Amino acid sequence: MSTPRAAVRYKINLKIEPAYRRKVDPAVLRAAARAALTDQAAPVPCDLTILIAGDGELRTLNRDFLGIDRPTDVLSFPSDEPDPANGRLYLGDIAISFPQARAAAQRSGHPVKAELQLLVVHAVLHLLGHDHARPAEKARMWAAQAAILASLKAAITGPSDDGPAVS
Repeated sequence: MSTPRAAVRYKINLKIEPAYRRKVDPAVLRAAARAALTDQAAPVPCDLTILIAGDGELRTLNRDFLGIDRPTDVLSFPSDEPDPANGRLYLGDIAISFPQARAAAQRSGHPVKAELQLLVVHAVLHLLGHDHARPAEKARMWAAQAAILASLKAAITGPSDDGPAVS
C-alpha cells in the first residue's frame, strides 16, 4: 500500500543560465534557501525562484527596477502573494550574478559555493522582510545570516565587507 506523498513545504524553482549550469550545484542553492526559510519559520507552503545569470542580465534588472545601470551580485524581488496557478504563497524572485559571485569569492579567498550560499541566504532574508538600512536591522539580519550559514557548515558565515552590493 502506498502512502500519499507529503506536501512540499518549500518549493525552490531554479533557473540557471546554460553558461553556469556546470558551475553551480542546484542542491547547494536549494539547501541554502530551505535553511533560511526554515530558520525564519517562513509560511508553509510557499514558493520562490532563484535565477543564476550573467552580469548582463543583472545589469538590466538593476537598471530597470532600481535605476542603477551596473551589474550587481544579487537582487531580491519580494512578492508575498498567492500563485494563481496553485494558490501557494509566492515569496518572490532572487537573481544572482555568477560572475559577481565568483569575483567576490576570489577577492575574499573562499569557494564560489560559499559565496552562493551567502547570496541565497541574504536574498531569502530580504524576501522574508529583513533589511539592513539601519544599524539595528542590519545587526538582526547579519546575525540570522551567520546562524543559517553556520547550520549549513558554509565556509563563511557572512560577507567579508559590508555585504552583498545591492539587494
